[in-house]
Amino acid sequence: MLASCQVICWVGILFLFSLVLSTWCECCTYSAVSPLPWQSELNSFLWTIKRDPPSYFFGTIHVPYTRVWDFIPENSKKAFQQSHIVYFELDLTDPYTISALTSCQLLPQGENLQDVLPRDIYRRLKRHLEYVKLMMPSWMTPDQRGKGLYADYLFNAIAGNWERKRPVWVMLMVNSLTEVDIKSRGVPVLDLYLAQEAERLRKQTGAVEKVEEQCHPLNGLNFSQVIFALNQTLLQQESLRAGSFQIPYTTEDLIKHYNCGDLSSIIFNHDTSQVPNFINATLPAHERITAQEIDSYFRQELIYKRNERMGRRVKELLEEYPDKSFFFAFGAGMWLR
Repeated sequence: MLASCQVICWVGILFLFSLVLSTWCECCTYSAVSPLPWQSELNSFLWTIKRDPPSYFFGTIHVPYTRVWDFIPENSKKAFQQSHIVYFELDLTDPYTISALTSCQLLPQGENLQDVLPRDIYRRLKRHLEYVKLMMPSWMTPDQRGKGLYADYLFNAIAGNWERKRPVWVMLMVNSLTEVDIKSRGVPVLDLYLAQEAERLRKQTGAVEKVEEQCHPLNGLNFSQVIFALNQTLLQQESLRAGSFQIPYTTEDLIKHYNCGDLSSIIFNHDTSQVPNFINATLPAHERITAQEIDSYFRQELIYKRNERMGRRVKELLEEYPDKSFFFAFGAGMWLR
């Protein structure tokens, strides 16, 4: 259940959003809560919608909230506290959301991955998952074990029933089964923590998207594109295991940039999409075309169409409730392109 939340938690850049709301938004500079005084000069990820009462956009990242909470400026926290209504991408505290996320990842009834994947890819996938399961006890932290979170349970929570999942969701699952990601499990990501806090404070909450609107674009890739993406993901993980590949941007890099108030879009786009970028100069020409087609498809479906839809709904909410203060918590990367 937790794994389903974290796998799906990606969001596009609100380019069209900024056009719809450009007359209302003002990027503000705030003081960071930090032991380092120079951070007070850096940007936070809070934008004010100028009206009475004011509303806010707040940029989150999908990492354990404990890694970033002390660096979030006090006035960002105050805006959250004082708002009447809090909106997220999806309502991750709603049992229906979790159930729907799980269902949309499954193959049609009666089908298994072994039936649909090429034999070689299926064998490599199974071998990699066996490796992850073997390594996971050594990846766990003492704190996780102290909370009763054990390797077998965690592996089953993330990869359980993997043979029934659609290949595209298995690709995302494999991409998240890394040592760094495993060490972060068991602590709510920032988005989920804010949702839980809003619920605790008895705030009205909502979501600007439906589960189906996030699921269907991923399920819309054609079979050859999905096989290409899964193969590239496995190649990357196999190279990481062999020590012949290094990820350009790590989760630690992401956290550092966020805590320092760095508004650079380059690194935040990695957290935003949750979909690996397969375009690289080493690919043969025909595979590079496939990678570009996938990139183009996701940009259209997960950024442009999605941004327009989300922007329209936010605008409708602001117009319908002019006397309410909203706090919209979406992925930080959406504001940076």
